[in-house]
Amino acid sequence: MSNLKDDKLLTARGVVIEALPSTLFRVELESGEGLLAYLGGKMRMHRIKVLVGDKVEIVLDPYGGKGRIIKRL
Repeated sequence: MSNLKDDKLLTARGVVIEALPSTLFRVELESGEGLLAYLGGKMRMHRIKVLVGDKVEIVLDPYGGKGRIIKRL
């Protein structure tokens, strides 16, 4: 049985331009759009640090406006 949740994940790449409190980040996507992103669970669990200027991969929220950082490139 296929997991429909995994089939419809929209990912994008961008650069962290600002670090905010509570592991929130302002990210500028390659398309030039800016959005608010938070750290994904595995990133928090393994204590992977994300700094301003880092390139990251983001899973976009289907409703827009937010994203979840899943990988630091």
